[in-house]
Amino acid sequence: METIYLVFLICLFILAIFDLSVGVTNDATNFLNSALGARAASFRTVMIISALGILIGTTLSNGMMDIARHGIYQPQHFYFTEIMCILLAVMLTDMVLLDIFNSLGLPTSTTVSLVFELLGATVAVALIKISNSNGLLNLGDLLNTERAFTMILAIFLSVAIAFICGMIVQFFTRILFTFNYKKQSKYFVAVFGGAAATSIVYFMLIKGLKDVTFMTSDVKAMIYENTDKIVIYCFIGFSILMQVLHWFKINVFKIIVLLGTFALALAFAGNDLVNFIGVPMVAYSSYVDLIAQGGAVSPNSFLMESLTESAQTPWYFLFGAGVIMIIALMTSKKAHTVVKTSLDLSRQKEGAENFGSSPIARTLVRKTANMFSSVINTIPPSVREWIDTRFVSIEMPEEEQNVSFDMVRASVNVVLASLLIALGTSFKLPLSTSYVSFMVAMGTSLADRAWGRESAVYRITGVVSVVAGWFITAGAAFLFCFVVALIIYLGGFAAMIGMVGLAIYILVHSHLMYKKRQRKAALQEEVNSTVAALQTVTDKNEALSLFRELSRDELNSTLLFAKDTLHKVAYGFMNENLKDLRQALLDIEEKKIHIKQVKRVGTLGVSQLDREIAIEKGLYYYQGNDFSSELIYSIRRMTEPCRDHIDNHFNPLSEIQKAHYGAAVDRICAYLQKCADRLKENDYSSFKELVLESSALSKDLVILNKEELRRLQGQTGSTKVSMVYLNMIQETKNVVVFSTNLMKVSRKFQVER
Repeated sequence: METIYLVFLICLFILAIFDLSVGVTNDATNFLNSALGARAASFRTVMIISALGILIGTTLSNGMMDIARHGIYQPQHFYFTEIMCILLAVMLTDMVLLDIFNSLGLPTSTTVSLVFELLGATVAVALIKISNSNGLLNLGDLLNTERAFTMILAIFLSVAIAFICGMIVQFFTRILFTFNYKKQSKYFVAVFGGAAATSIVYFMLIKGLKDVTFMTSDVKAMIYENTDKIVIYCFIGFSILMQVLHWFKINVFKIIVLLGTFALALAFAGNDLVNFIGVPMVAYSSYVDLIAQGGAVSPNSFLMESLTESAQTPWYFLFGAGVIMIIALMTSKKAHTVVKTSLDLSRQKEGAENFGSSPIARTLVRKTANMFSSVINTIPPSVREWIDTRFVSIEMPEEEQNVSFDMVRASVNVVLASLLIALGTSFKLPLSTSYVSFMVAMGTSLADRAWGRESAVYRITGVVSVVAGWFITAGAAFLFCFVVALIIYLGGFAAMIGMVGLAIYILVHSHLMYKKRQRKAALQEEVNSTVAALQTVTDKNEALSLFRELSRDELNSTLLFAKDTLHKVAYGFMNENLKDLRQALLDIEEKKIHIKQVKRVGTLGVSQLDREIAIEKGLYYYQGNDFSSELIYSIRRMTEPCRDHIDNHFNPLSEIQKAHYGAAVDRICAYLQKCADRLKENDYSSFKELVLESSALSKDLVILNKEELRRLQGQTGSTKVSMVYLNMIQETKNVVVFSTNLMKVSRKFQVER
């Protein structure tokens, strides 16, 4: 029996490694957002500072919060087997849930996940115990309800508090510094820097290092008793230091941002580590207590009274956890996706918004705009005009052109998030670092007027989506963990193996779906880089040359895509390969979206051209884009009936049909390759030969069409497969025609006047 639970324990630690990876991936936005958004340093430097904070935070922390031992359940009423069931259910649910949010690029709270997972699993096991106790137990005996509800209330209240505080503090900070903060720094940078650095140090002492192993009770008492003096002395000292640094032309705001990044990473690792290894460490402690009994008691009758006490975690567990977190942070692409979501929602400039419009967002924008109009009308006009002058944007230096926001806002983000978390901790209120960091960033972006009329509805949709995801996290964590705990408890060891296998399957499937979304993101990034390139061009001749090059690349890509997809669809149908047909449809949908996005590039490109050239050449560009769309739509109209035919397992093509159509498709694919090559090389010297070849291919397809109609008249084949076959021939002919038309308009667009 002990061997089984040893395997059980090893399984939990393996799950903890995966949980550490997915957990730090999601929580990375807590401490990376501001430094990366303002580009306070290079990406490598920011990562090194964060890694240092994580390693120190994990090593110095005891890594074991009471929440995992007795914060939710009353362990003295649970047997060893029941505790292990709860812990495994929590780990499985947490790992899968966080990975799903990472794949979606949505920041969530590992603390909320842990609390509600423990709550769900505990309630599931508790209900079974109550039903078997003949009235001796009730839910209050097994569940720490008062503390659980206090934690939940504090966590969700922090959302509103962080947003409002972020908005207010950033409003007055911007009035103080304006967007031309470097000019205003000589007046206020010392006081601002001193207050910011003091807040961060206070945060590190109260929140980040409050439970480190080297701090004795006397040291802690000394810190708490002299907190006021420490704050005052730090403020005076840091203010002097910041003024001296400013005199030496050192950007004080960068120092504040990087210091805040280190502090948030340290506190995250030191305090949120329990969200990842707290559960397996409870299992380890429970197993050690069971082994210490020497077989005198059964796991089914051994009450876990030892968990009512706090425990210290060996340093090597903490160090190992820190190393795993650093590796995950450095290598995870999903961490970059989560950070990107926060930056996109808070960036100062408008751009390609990742979230669409929603009825809730549109209503909020209208109501809020009306409310602010009423409030603003009560302010004297002279005051309004003065405030507006403080929010006038300026031309940023070249090194700050592509930042999401400036150093002032980044400083407010890290300082205010640190301070709010520290205050919450000093009042013994558990706060979600994810919620506080994210909502502070949203509040500061609103105050900075980053949510203009052209982007507000999209930004609010994004924020509402993220916040709704947090509530979904809580409900899903409770419900899923409740079900998993029931299955494991009732199904025993076999159910445990089954749940682990299911979790692995979900993770693999989630990874595959994430890769698909990454392909879409790559296409979007390609469009964004093209837009950026066009916006930097001022010379009209240079703009036309760049526009032509971009058009050639795009049309070449479309022709190559058409060639590959046509081949995959044709042979997928002839070989009855349903997987290839389904994949082709997915690829076609992605390509359709990309072509629509490229139209933005066309509009911008035409606007950069000389007026006369724009009128003449712009028409050819738009026609080429239209023929690209028609080319893709033709292949789609061919693919859907083929997919349905094979999916229904209808009769396949005859060998004669396969031979004739396969030969035609091979020639057409070769033709598409020739067209793509001519486009790439910008060589239209053989254009007439291409037109003649196109005409010959179309005639061959007409012959295939007539042959199939003769077979239908003679009733020598299946009607269903003949209908699909005739559709394939017609759409293949359209592919040839649209490809040739695409070459014609491209030639007119590319040829010099």
